Amino acid sequence: MSNNRKLNVFLPLLFAIVLALGMYLGHKMPTGRNAINAVLFNGGNRSALQETMDLIKVKYVDTVKVNDLQQEAIDGLLSHLDPHSIYIPPSSVEEVNEDLEGNFEGIGVEFNITDDTVNVVAVIAGGPSESAGVLTGDKIIKVDDTLNVTGSGITPDRIRKLLRGPKGSEVKVTMLRSGKQVNIRIKRGVIPLYSVDASYMIAPKTGYIKISKFAATTYREFVDALRKLQQQGMEKLVIDLRQNPGGFLDAATRIADELLDGDKLILYTKGKSYPRTDYKCERPGLFEKGALAVLTDEGSASASEILAGAIQDWDRGLIIGRRTFGKGLVQEQFDLSNGGALRLTVARYYIPSGRSIQKSYSNGREAYDEDIMNRFNHGELLNKDSIKPADTIPYKTAKGRIVYGGGGITPDVFMPFDTTSFSRVLAEMYTRNTFSNFAYQYYNTHQEALSRYKDASNFTRQFSVDNELYNTFLNFAGKDSIHTERITPKDKAEIQDRIKTMLARQLYRSEGFYEVINATDPVVKRAVSELEKVK
Repeated sequence: MSNNRKLNVFLPLLFAIVLALGMYLGHKMPTGRNAINAVLFNGGNRSALQETMDLIKVKYVDTVKVNDLQQEAIDGLLSHLDPHSIYIPPSSVEEVNEDLEGNFEGIGVEFNITDDTVNVVAVIAGGPSESAGVLTGDKIIKVDDTLNVTGSGITPDRIRKLLRGPKGSEVKVTMLRSGKQVNIRIKRGVIPLYSVDASYMIAPKTGYIKISKFAATTYREFVDALRKLQQQGMEKLVIDLRQNPGGFLDAATRIADELLDGDKLILYTKGKSYPRTDYKCERPGLFEKGALAVLTDEGSASASEILAGAIQDWDRGLIIGRRTFGKGLVQEQFDLSNGGALRLTVARYYIPSGRSIQKSYSNGREAYDEDIMNRFNHGELLNKDSIKPADTIPYKTAKGRIVYGGGGITPDVFMPFDTTSFSRVLAEMYTRNTFSNFAYQYYNTHQEALSRYKDASNFTRQFSVDNELYNTFLNFAGKDSIHTERITPKDKAEIQDRIKTMLARQLYRSEGFYEVINATDPVVKRAVSELEKVK
């Protein structure tokens, strides 16, 4: 995405339809009345859509919420374009921008809501709350003396709005700690939203980096992680892009530049109003020669596919996992005068072999949105032979391998979706957040015992879920209306793994989560195995 620019966008399709109907009915009315309206609403150079807006405001029989009509009308207009051209209402712009800018202004805590109570489940290291003395396990009961935040009416959005605010501003928060109220004044600051969730040595000489999105800070985070791993002796690398929906094109191309040598083409973009632009490698990269594997699945989209596609087309490394989403369109965000924004598709991108990986949207948005479920129903997530290329034109990689476009990146090594880990009882636990809620409660009552693990790696190697802890969890789940009598031996193994994973997340955040979950992840284990074959 490039920088925002101002765009005056007039009201859309709905108003055009209303205007057409009005014109038709107007012809049936006395000429004098039409003449008066012509004087009052002389369109001049304004569009029919803007004229319709004015007519509705001034002439319509009832009072209407024009802003709501605007959004519905804009959405109606955009529904005739591609699925990724969207209108962002003013109320959502800040949150959308924060996610991609890589930071927000607030107090620096992670919380959940259980039993109508706001619980601090993590305090961001070095953030305002840590400096003010907030502790994991505190319960937020009041904000700025008068605003109670307990009871059935509280929502995560409401809490975020109360706690966030401009950098340097103060908020007074009343906490419940060990049964006593504690008043804490917190000066808000800039809170980072990291996009590199984990980076560690997953095997001797093999590093692992998990990228969850491509934000403004992703490239710098990636380079820092890469250097840290190289200092630890990394010679081979696994990059995990599973469930990464994309983000800034620039972040993906800069990371690709660290992995590809020379002045190789990474991608090019082209649109009706945008001439072809080539994105090439521009500098010596930090990891141009070592063995490389990139993990993808059906949730890997956009910028993720740019990076994976460049790696595949240049035969730089292995793509392991499942076929990617299939988004080959470039959006540009334009600010609107009402405070909202229009994210409009302005170009298509083509990866080095010349293929576009955009899947078809000719059957409408509903069919487009159902594509992933259709892949599952057709068996594609379980069997590589079920993958049918939408584009039958063959393209070639640098070494002459045949690849196809028109529907995502097909992996070099296919790994099926594991359906056995999603039984009905496990689905109930995931839906109710039973695992994370249990991990939070267990952490609060066993901090001393858990503190003996010095880091995530130590915890992964030494901690195990014994029968006592497992039965404690079952007790907790039963109180959460989970039908524990339906648990199978397979479920038990999955539950034990998940308990350990969520405790690791409680202790070491995303770094701990991935270290533990990757230890039993067949896709990650296959990637490590494939890299071990490379000498």
